[in-house]
Amino acid sequence: MSFLIRVLLPDVPGSLGQLAEAIGLADGSIQSVDVVETFPDGTVMDDIVVTLPNGAMADTLITAANTVDGVLVDSIRPFSGRVDRRGQIQMLAEVASHARNLPRAMQELVTVIPRSMTASWAVVLDHTAPGTPITRIAASQAAPEDDGSSPVDVDVPRARTLNPEAEEWVPESWGLLDSALAATPIGATGMVLVVGRAGGPDFLATEVEHLGHIGRIVGAILA
Repeated sequence: MSFLIRVLLPDVPGSLGQLAEAIGLADGSIQSVDVVETFPDGTVMDDIVVTLPNGAMADTLITAANTVDGVLVDSIRPFSGRVDRRGQIQMLAEVASHARNLPRAMQELVTVIPRSMTASWAVVLDHTAPGTPITRIAASQAAPEDDGSSPVDVDVPRARTLNPEAEEWVPESWGLLDSALAATPIGATGMVLVVGRAGGPDFLATEVEHLGHIGRIVGAILA
């Protein structure tokens, strides 16, 4: 079983090595490490994908991490495969090659984004005609089903997090399982990319910024 453990640790030489050693002593095998955000106080947030032997519990990783001075476990959840940010380059190439086939291009986008953003799902909404019902163009395999709602306004002028409890246009199904949400406009196309992370954690500022970069790049390709 593989887990993605998000940890806050001191941004000093040897800190990650000590954590890796503790995970190894717990029979964990690290598959990937991704720096999510570096903070001014001298700490760094990392996403680490770890495989444990069959039958081992996620608590094993929390216990191991807590043995290292200065390490704080932010969250842990099941995760299949590795964090693959490099896959975004191939995805952008596929979007470019299918730019004249919008549904196909957007399906390429939502297929790759969840893994590269350590999210659970992604959807693309068409908001090209303000004041008319929003339509769903593409959705990843694990995305919530379309609930049939047709909001007429999507308030995403820039990349930002979404609060499903405070924003009426957000479908109720998106917030199930205590999901964290973020969205970005796709350039000036009128489309919006939404990503969800079931069970959290919340999207950090750097993750939202990264999502915004993807939106601008894809928008430029389609233009």
